Amino acid sequence: MGDRSALGLSRRGVGGRGLRRRAAAAAAGSTSNSAVGAAGARLRAIHPITVLRWLRAGVLAMVAVTALLYLLVSTAADEQIADARRTQRSIADIAEARAAAEGAKVALEKAFDTEQVELIGTGTDFANLTARVNTYVTSAAAGNAAGRQGLTQIQFVQGQLTTCLQLADAAVRDYSRSGRSSMDAASNALTGPRERDPKTGEAIPGTGGLTESLDDLNDLESGALDGQRHSNWLAASYVWSLLIGPVIAMLVLVVVTDRVAVRKFRRYISPGLWVALLATAAVGVTAGVLAGNDVHHLSAHPLAGHPVTVALSLSLLGVAGVLAYLAYRPHFAEYRFTRP
Repeated sequence: MGDRSALGLSRRGVGGRGLRRRAAAAAAGSTSNSAVGAAGARLRAIHPITVLRWLRAGVLAMVAVTALLYLLVSTAADEQIADARRTQRSIADIAEARAAAEGAKVALEKAFDTEQVELIGTGTDFANLTARVNTYVTSAAAGNAAGRQGLTQIQFVQGQLTTCLQLADAAVRDYSRSGRSSMDAASNALTGPRERDPKTGEAIPGTGGLTESLDDLNDLESGALDGQRHSNWLAASYVWSLLIGPVIAMLVLVVVTDRVAVRKFRRYISPGLWVALLATAAVGVTAGVLAGNDVHHLSAHPLAGHPVTVALSLSLLGVAGVLAYLAYRPHFAEYRFTRP
């Protein structure tokens, strides 16, 4: 008998704890529902004019953001294009220097073919061509885009050119004793091939004559140019996302404005707001197209950042801002209440 009563008390205790847990859960749910309901009530209690003011501020902010991003994109893209064009000129100068170095070898051989080296020296053509090599390499240094590594390679090339001139002068002095064979060292310093790895047979970087060093410099600058071309400011997807993002946000705000105007004021929004949206979108799309064209051709005079284009775009965005501001005024005029 005592066991049964104890069992009954145990069951009642378990049942009581279950009831208490269900009651606590119900109370928590009720609290959560009441909190959500209170939040919804507060949102519904916000005056429509206040909502429209928020929307107007958002629309005007998107117009301003579009203007700022347009200036940022056009300026940054113009700078990247200018850097890439300087690198292209640097690569062209390196190619000219290589051609001059090959011509200098030919001129040196012709001078020795005359067998009058002791009288005429290395010849005027050789002197002019080596001077051109130095001029082109110096010009290429002005557009160096490979950083410290490129500068180091340029200094190495200039050092090799100095060595070539010294070897050519030594060949002239030794001509009476060594004959034409004295020219071989100078010729090899100009256009000698790379050394080969005895195990693999592959060319060893950093070896060879002046022309091989110029090829190494060309590879460095070409790699730097490729990096410049793949900059974010020259990437079409990046530019379009920056310019079209604010337009999409503005579209959402305009649609919400239209719904608020229809539901709370029983009227549609002013057409001027849609015109403002179209004007902002036109600036974003036009800027994206022009920037893409400038990047593709590395234009000498980019259209996206041209002063006329900038002036027209900013004027159009200014008109869009004015239209957006005025589009909300008819709704504000229907409600005149004292602000707290």
